[in-house]
Amino acid sequence: MQRKQGISFFDRYLTLWVGLCIVTGTLIGRFLPAFPEALSRLEYARVSIPVAVLIWLMIFPMMLKIDFSSIIRATRRPKGLTVTTATNWLIKPFTMYLIAWFFLKIVFGRLIPAGLADEYIAGAVLLGAAPCTAMVFVWSHLSDGDPAYTVVQVAVNDLIILVAFVPIVAFLLGVSNIAVPYNTLFLSVILFVVIPLSGGYLARRLVIGRRGIDYFENVFLGKFRNTTIIGLLVTLIILFSFQGDIILNNPLHILLIAVPLVIQTFFIFSVAYGWARLWRIPHSVAAPGAMIGASNFFELAVAVAVSLFGLQSGAALATVVGVLVEVPVMLSLVRIAVATRNSFPVEAK
Repeated sequence: MQRKQGISFFDRYLTLWVGLCIVTGTLIGRFLPAFPEALSRLEYARVSIPVAVLIWLMIFPMMLKIDFSSIIRATRRPKGLTVTTATNWLIKPFTMYLIAWFFLKIVFGRLIPAGLADEYIAGAVLLGAAPCTAMVFVWSHLSDGDPAYTVVQVAVNDLIILVAFVPIVAFLLGVSNIAVPYNTLFLSVILFVVIPLSGGYLARRLVIGRRGIDYFENVFLGKFRNTTIIGLLVTLIILFSFQGDIILNNPLHILLIAVPLVIQTFFIFSVAYGWARLWRIPHSVAAPGAMIGASNFFELAVAVAVSLFGLQSGAALATVVGVLVEVPVMLSLVRIAVATRNSFPVEAK
């Protein structure tokens, strides 16, 4: 990743900290199970409240940067929304199914029983049909994305999820009577979009009203410089502590499931990012737009997998693997986005 002016200590060695947090969380889950068990009780509508608070802390600094008039302007630039929407809903779910089927049924067919492979494919499809809601704000922040446009892109995808998720999953898996936990979906939108967006708006108005725009941009925003990274690292420890036993007890199958998920992530990012470049969309819009499709709404995917197939199912395991591989892979995509920013046109101010 190119070094930014004033890059923080955490930013500079982010890959190292992520690796340490993944290891720490896994070991805690295996050898100190009381910790994740206690945290798992702090849950509502299948959304972990501690994780939600940490994600809110990660998102809040980005929301502070939003001038709300820029949200209105973002809706007048349809190219970025077109790329994001088409990639996420006309391409991603179907390529996820094809890639997962090819690897889990053909390439790894001798290593995975047929019935279990079908369950793994089902979990992959659930991930593929649920583009990211929360963490994309973190990836957008790290790749210098336009925060206002990112909010609009996420909001559009959240609206589409309400009507498209069930039909797409039912078509690809042939599963009827899909029970989507809409309380999980609505709660996630409120926690990860509405609350931090409202908080950022109120804080911005209050600080600028009292101290002026110069203080806000040059002093106040600086107070939150490491908040996103610290929140990300603590979130990783908690997420991986929940999955400690699963990771250590299923090393081979986790590796096999991870292969198509990683390939799909890079493929979808390349499609959206390359399309945006061909359309000469500014980098600040292209990067988060590609990140939304590459990352997943894993809370929704895990919840549906558990309700459809059971907690101990292969589908649930596949969605968990999606959580495991997402952060390292998305950080590599952030690096690619930052390194290639000069190949995109400069956005007119």
